[in-house]
Amino acid sequence: MHDKLVFGVDFGTESARAVLVDAANGEVKAIATKPYAHGVIVETLPGTSVRLNSEWALQDPQDYLDALVDTIRACMNEAGARPDQVIGIGVDFTACTILPIRADGEPLCADPAFRGNPHSWVKLWKHHAAEPEANEITELARARGEAFLRYYGGSLSSEWLLPKVLQILREAPEVYHAADRFVEAGDWIVLQLTGELKRNSCAAGYKETWNKRNGYPSSDFLKALHPDMEHFVRDKIATPIYPVGTYAGRLTEEMARRLGLTEQVAVAVATIDAHASVPGAGIVEPGQMLMVMGTSICHMVMAEEELFIPGVNGVVEDGILPGLYGYEAGQAAGGDTLAWFVRSGVPAAYHQEAEQRGMSLYALLEEKARAIKPGESGLIALDWLNGNRSVLNDASLSGLIVGIRLETKPEEIYLALMESLAFGTRTIIEAFEDGGLPIRKLYACGGLSVNNRLLMQIFANVTGKQVEAVSSPNASALGAAMFGAVAAGTKAGGYDSIMEAASRMKDGHSVVYRPDEQARQTYDRLYRLYKELHDTFGRGSLMKELKAVKKWTEKSV
Repeated sequence: MHDKLVFGVDFGTESARAVLVDAANGEVKAIATKPYAHGVIVETLPGTSVRLNSEWALQDPQDYLDALVDTIRACMNEAGARPDQVIGIGVDFTACTILPIRADGEPLCADPAFRGNPHSWVKLWKHHAAEPEANEITELARARGEAFLRYYGGSLSSEWLLPKVLQILREAPEVYHAADRFVEAGDWIVLQLTGELKRNSCAAGYKETWNKRNGYPSSDFLKALHPDMEHFVRDKIATPIYPVGTYAGRLTEEMARRLGLTEQVAVAVATIDAHASVPGAGIVEPGQMLMVMGTSICHMVMAEEELFIPGVNGVVEDGILPGLYGYEAGQAAGGDTLAWFVRSGVPAAYHQEAEQRGMSLYALLEEKARAIKPGESGLIALDWLNGNRSVLNDASLSGLIVGIRLETKPEEIYLALMESLAFGTRTIIEAFEDGGLPIRKLYACGGLSVNNRLLMQIFANVTGKQVEAVSSPNASALGAAMFGAVAAGTKAGGYDSIMEAASRMKDGHSVVYRPDEQARQTYDRLYRLYKELHDTFGRGSLMKELKAVKKWTEKSV
């Protein structure tokens, strides 16, 4: 075993995964995954009778710490590694996932006085209940001509910091005023590891409306938004912003003891999970789009110039790698879309067949869908089961399937949902290219790309581009480990730049999917229909009205 090892810890939507890798070549020595004990909290606060409204998504920060300790210790045991071999830890996290904390870092939800208030808990990235606040912020910024809006495609998402904080201030002002800081969960983990709160430039840039040259929105704008937010930046989030992957500090004595490591371990400033996947997949050049395919799908691409592209979620200088502008777009439901159908739309006979054949429902549906030719099902779907993140940036939108008949089979619906994900990605690619940012190569990573070969072939056929899928499902964690190696530095056995770390530690295994010309021609026809649905329902009012009726009904109960 090589003498120097680094950890990458990937905090996902439902679980955390730690990988222990060789700092010299990126070889994975051990992997451990732990689901969060409370999962995603969407109905009732744990230990209380407090019920949540629709579109809430909370988590318990203690679950993160438990997963951190358990996965790192499990990796050390599996690898038989010595504590003095570990030189660095890098952390990536879903974003924007925020929590209110005290000055000492204690989460407000740990205080018995606030335990029963849902606003004191972690708001997960897919908490969409702040949509009215997001719309209000966008409208005010447009009316005032605020420059920050152009960095986010012209609108803000309900998933981001400002809408979530404004919702807290409006619905639970006692939580807002009791919080000394609102922090990204990734930065909070680094705080637990090192005792130092160091906000990362990735989350600040993409999710908190911070800009390297211009800072946060002005106090005048925030005051116009709500009088109590005039000094929000100064009072609630003002700490220096640090570049992703740089040195954050070393393990505290207490955390070193809990993890079974030494106090000499360097910890990197946190980053967002999707963004960590870019170096994790070995991508260090402009014009190469990486699709990070998990519960959602994130589309990451870098360029040497700053462009303002309508509908693209964010452009951040040094946001992914230093020296380049990082661009982000995405689909709010990827694997979640397929999981919804498997959970809710598959008849008992399919369950029985899958059990008898010793295969998963996913594998059974993929096998059956593979026998269907493009266009043969007569179905087409919109991929908005969790709203639209790009290019419409509207969380109020919802899913749609057109063409269902009495003879429609489950595998046909499953296929239409897979195709909708590919159509949504093509829309994003076209937005980039129309905005002056050509996509030269298309890459994919994440569990969805590794486990569903039919889906990846559909993506190639729909986009008309070759797709290179990184075979490892650990790209995010590997990227975080690379940043951990950079935080440690060459003197400790790591690296002095992420470019060097990525070139030495990347996983070189991949599967290439090439477009099938006949299928591509059919999908071109279907994509025109998708675009018609996209514009009709995405820019119309029907889906918004349906959602308004739902919210009105909830309030009436």
